[in-house]
Amino acid sequence: MSVTIYHNPRCNTSRETLALLRDKGVEPEIVEYLKTPYTAAQLKRLLSQLKMPASALVRKKEAAAAGIDPQSLPEEELITAMVANPILVERPIVVSGGKAALGRPPEAVLTVL
Repeated sequence: MSVTIYHNPRCNTSRETLALLRDKGVEPEIVEYLKTPYTAAQLKRLLSQLKMPASALVRKKEAAAAGIDPQSLPEEELITAMVANPILVERPIVVSGGKAALGRPPEAVLTVL
């Protein structure tokens, strides 16, 4: 079974999630999404797999989120903003078998393994 983690190595939660996967014997494909940014199509697919709206995936604490109100912007505009500024995307996201989970808390990703 192939497992992918969309990872930010500077994020403590992302590092904890990666360590948890490895502790479970899973060596995932690691995509550092700040170096290899998402495309709009990838984000739409991830949102579908996560079963959540784009507004739930926006990191509101980031400086790049200043002036962005996820609750009032249309989905397409939020996706465009996240493609332009991938730091806005909550992390980590783990994908396996057509399912995805947000690693907040890290143990939440175990549901897709």
